[in-house]
Amino acid sequence: GHHRRRPDARRHDAGAVMRALATIAALLVALPASAGGLAAARTLPAGTIITAADLRAIDSKRPGLDDPSQAIGLQTRITIYEGRPIQATLLQAPKLVGRNQIVRLSFRRGALRIDAQGRTLSDGAAGDVIRVMNLDSRSIINALVEEDGSLTTLN
Repeated sequence: GHHRRRPDARRHDAGAVMRALATIAALLVALPASAGGLAAARTLPAGTIITAADLRAIDSKRPGLDDPSQAIGLQTRITIYEGRPIQATLLQAPKLVGRNQIVRLSFRRGALRIDAQGRTLSDGAAGDVIRVMNLDSRSIINALVEEDGSLTTLN
């Protein structure tokens, strides 16, 4: 036999479908506007090495970091006050060597190794080339800051 539509069964109304889609689209557009960000969980003095405990998530439209791995292990360039968004420009690789620090210099030529004392003329992070004064000869040399904070002479 012939199937008759029940009187209470609604036909799909194209207008209702479009209104529902418009509502969903409006919600999706609204979500990224309240973008998450990272803020200082406490006041972080300049030179602080950031740990997970120093960060908290905030709702912020202001530019800043949103992934904790982008900040943890880095050092603050300036003081970041509690609740302020953390931006990449406020952070730097941690300085392993400080200015005017007395350091051991190792000169290596094949099997020959000469150690001398030097004074750093600037601070440096791993991978930086800094100037160091050899305290014995008073000559200024360039040295590479290694991952462990030691210095390797370059000239």
